[in-house]
Amino acid sequence: MVEKKVILTYEGLKNMEAELENLKTVRRKDVADKIKEARGQGDLSENAEYDAAKEEQAEIEARIVQLEKMLRNAEVIDEEVVEKGTIGLGATVTVLDVEFDEEAVYTIVGSAEADPMNGRISNESPVGMALLGHKEGDSVMIATPDGEVEFKVLKIAK
Repeated sequence: MVEKKVILTYEGLKNMEAELENLKTVRRKDVADKIKEARGQGDLSENAEYDAAKEEQAEIEARIVQLEKMLRNAEVIDEEVVEKGTIGLGATVTVLDVEFDEEAVYTIVGSAEADPMNGRISNESPVGMALLGHKEGDSVMIATPDGEVEFKVLKIAK
């Protein structure tokens, strides 16, 4: 089975590598110490601290596996290749919501880096897909779950 490419910005790649390193070197050791301490308290069958530490260990190991898989399949966006003045992956876009006369700033990233609460939207999201390829001054109609929204592209930065 062919695994899906994980599209990342250079910043996203560095963040994932740092998180993986932290999980492997710091968090693994911390949880191992917690397990060792909980074992020293005696009967493991009724030891909530032991159970919690083992659960934390499982979560850490699952995240390590997930990050390693994503990094193995990572495709880093070459932001220099994207045509200047055109919305592409890695671009930061200022748009005007025409209906509400409100500006919003979005950075278009791969789905692995998406964080909508901080303005980082996926290229696979309805808004991200609709904005790709547009230029400053373009009006873009976007189909969202709440209906059609019109955005006017005000500014594109890399």
